[in-house]
Amino acid sequence: MAHDASAALAERQKVQQFLNAARTGNLDLLKKVAAKLHDGEGLAKTVASVKDANKRGALHFAAREGKTEICKYLLEELKLDVDTKDEDGETPLLHATRQGHTETAKYLLECGANPSISSDLGATALHHAAGTGNIELLKFLLSKGVDVDAQSDAGTPLIWAAGHGQQEAVKVLLENHADPNAETDDDITPLLSSVAASSLPCLELLIQAGANANVSAGGATPLHIAADNGSPDIINCLLKSGADPNAVDEDGLKPIQVAAMRSNRGAVEILYPLTSSIQTVPEWSVDGIIEHMQSEAGKEQGETEDSKKDDTPKDATLQKQDLPEVTPEAKQKALEAKSRGDDAFKRKDYLMAVDAYTQAIDLDPTDGTLLSNRSLCWIRLGQADHALADAKACRVLRPNWSKAWYREGAALRLLQRFDESASAFYEGIKFDPENKELVNAFREAVEAGRKFHGADDKNS
Repeated sequence: MAHDASAALAERQKVQQFLNAARTGNLDLLKKVAAKLHDGEGLAKTVASVKDANKRGALHFAAREGKTEICKYLLEELKLDVDTKDEDGETPLLHATRQGHTETAKYLLECGANPSISSDLGATALHHAAGTGNIELLKFLLSKGVDVDAQSDAGTPLIWAAGHGQQEAVKVLLENHADPNAETDDDITPLLSSVAASSLPCLELLIQAGANANVSAGGATPLHIAADNGSPDIINCLLKSGADPNAVDEDGLKPIQVAAMRSNRGAVEILYPLTSSIQTVPEWSVDGIIEHMQSEAGKEQGETEDSKKDDTPKDATLQKQDLPEVTPEAKQKALEAKSRGDDAFKRKDYLMAVDAYTQAIDLDPTDGTLLSNRSLCWIRLGQADHALADAKACRVLRPNWSKAWYREGAALRLLQRFDESASAFYEGIKFDPENKELVNAFREAVEAGRKFHGADDKNS
């Protein structure tokens, strides 16, 4: 029995050594370990059968790390299947494209990889090239005749490009006749994605291509989202393109009210002369609207304070009712993807962690923890805009969770929006007054804001 266990352990170690050799690009070691694993059924068959717990083989790992020489050995000498899929339905081409390994991806395509194959979530290589802004690969894929409007769980490649603020990718896709008004099942369009990403260049390109500025997702129009973000340039751009300042969201709020609730005075001032007066607002002036909406927000905050004893916040429950029901199978897969993300984070492989958490979020969009984790990864990668977007999405699901507010504050601090950062940390302290990390972060943000504004004053 002990001998069997020892033999099994030795076999697992050889498998791990083999896959690591593929990942690190050590061709000599790969061949040596492959020979040891060889069971007499043919080397190619043996190598093709060696996979990790997620059914990823040597070709997946080599492609993921851009180890083209390993890919050449596996494909040209051992004749492995170039389109082999892992547990998530992802091919080596998808792995190479997502990680930005252009030469490896091109090599795989030259070896016959099918660029139209999508993962189980519907994402193709074109989606990943668009989202990462890899223009060279994007053009190469389009030259292969792939569907420019291929749908995934998160929309078309144009939605991915717009949502990541990839201006050049948006331009290339539109030049190749991508639909500027394509929608996801949740009514998200490229224009909505560009506004959520606060990308004015992408927004302008989409409007020029005929994108509708009055679409809505969950009742919120692009102008509502812009009002919430507080970007004057984006608000003005939307208004010039015909966005309706009097449209109401599912809560019956106009964009000006959303801006006032977020204390975005500049947005309120822009929208004020264009918005019809609202009877429920006692004083119809810029100050009156802000004061009234802040008061209303305070009342709602008081209501949520009463529900804090419940582990699931009242507001979050309401939000979750609007989300799709997640099957037990999907939840289990999401947990597995989360575990891969956690492991990658511990190794400080933040890109791989983002990838894993994204898969988990796609499987279970009701779990705010996943958004919090991905937000932290974006922070470590210096991608403050993405970190802020995830933090806000997390806060929508769990408005009374102090960590959601902490994540938002950290992202805003990285963006040097110190006043807003301090406000976010302060909101978190309300829910967790004993949290020293939040208290210290709040103090640091306030001090950083003072120094920052002081520098501005000197420069002016």
